Amino acid sequence: MSWSPNHPDSVDTLFERRKAPVLALADDAGTVAAACLGMARRFHRGGKLVVFGNGGPSTDAQHVAVEFVHPVIVGKRALPALSLTADVATVTGVASRAGLDDIFAHQLRIIGDPADIALGISTDGACANVRRALETARDLGMLTVALTGGDGGAIAATPGLDHVLVARSTDPRVVKEVHVTTYHVLWELVHVFFEQPGLLEVAS
Repeated sequence: MSWSPNHPDSVDTLFERRKAPVLALADDAGTVAAACLGMARRFHRGGKLVVFGNGGPSTDAQHVAVEFVHPVIVGKRALPALSLTADVATVTGVASRAGLDDIFAHQLRIIGDPADIALGISTDGACANVRRALETARDLGMLTVALTGGDGGAIAATPGLDHVLVARSTDPRVVKEVHVTTYHVLWELVHVFFEQPGLLEVAS
């Protein structure tokens, strides 16, 4: 069978599949900016960023933490961040006693502070342990930010979360790609706001 540009897996089709979710993220710029300003204010008050997710998003969580702690852009300020997925001993220890649904929430109850930021990442918005951790963070008074996919799932429907950013695709690969773009934008805009100290004194 000969290949043609109209084949379902053609290059044009592959890029087209990614265009709408990225444009939707751009259309949601106000929500993204509000999340970044809230994060910058928490950092300004001495808070830290705590990131978590399962599977692929667990590596995203570690990636996000590194971006903030060790900026690749020379001259940008390092900001305190940690990933709850980086410590295998803690994750498996909590899972064996409290169950998988509590692996992140348990850690937040111990190390979370009201000044902190909780960033939960879920490809489909249906991860029970990410949702429970965001609920715990909300109850602790932390700023809550969620990156989800599809229609946002149960996480987007969770009451009281501060910021929910949805990669509007049912393809987990595309969601992953949009999430990477999203947290790079979060990092960049947090630093933009951080360089405007007059904005950071307003209560968040």
